Amino acid sequence: MIAAQRRNLILDWLRTDGAVSISSLAKRLETSAVTVRRDLDYLDSVGKLTRTHGGAVAGPPLVESPYAEKVVLAIREKEAIGRLAATLVGDGAVIVIGPGTTTEALARNLTAKSGLTVITNSLPVAQAFVESPGNQVIVTGGTLRASILALVGDPTIRTFRGIHADMTFLSGNGLVPDFGLSTPNMTVADADRSMAGASDEVTVLADHTKFGVRTAIQTVASESITHLVTDSRSPRDELDAFSRMGVDVHIAGISSGLLDTV
Repeated sequence: MIAAQRRNLILDWLRTDGAVSISSLAKRLETSAVTVRRDLDYLDSVGKLTRTHGGAVAGPPLVESPYAEKVVLAIREKEAIGRLAATLVGDGAVIVIGPGTTTEALARNLTAKSGLTVITNSLPVAQAFVESPGNQVIVTGGTLRASILALVGDPTIRTFRGIHADMTFLSGNGLVPDFGLSTPNMTVADADRSMAGASDEVTVLADHTKFGVRTAIQTVASESITHLVTDSRSPRDELDAFSRMGVDVHIAGISSGLLDTV
């Protein structure tokens, strides 16, 4: 069967079922999982479906949601993640914080610390420290990306190339063990990669809604993640997969935000 025929069949089954897995497609098409992955990746790239961990769902690939939509999603989980992630930071640390509503929750929970140097391209993260004079905040240059309220572009990347921090904290649009952290936008991905490269440790903050989602562009490979801070609703099998890769997985309890390490 030629590629065009396979891909048309995949789209027909998606329209009927709403979602497909790689294993089921390989069996129905009598082909290898590698071939199915290539077909799904191609169909995702041309906007015919959305790739997920282990398969695909109907509809075009995910795009960046407006900030107003993100800020009301999984609020309690993000706050718990922010509280827990803040316990990883000691007074006097030099840290990089990327954009996102979960990293903003971290910033709010860091304001009681002292002697921090925070380098960020996120306007809300910087604003969180306005009433925290005991900490220094450095904001990068760049072009404003309104959907995430952050600065991106060459000036942002140049700033982080000249930084050596103790830790970088990043969020993103999707997280799967076999791909890592991802985003649908190349400009945002370039900025995130520069932040990841600016420190010795990368900590990913991701609530349960980010798991199983693979957007177009990888920002941090799974093996480059030092810590993963998430909430108790995240899928245990994926958390175990990250743990087997050497990632320190920390689970925030929604009510207490206390540390639980896989």
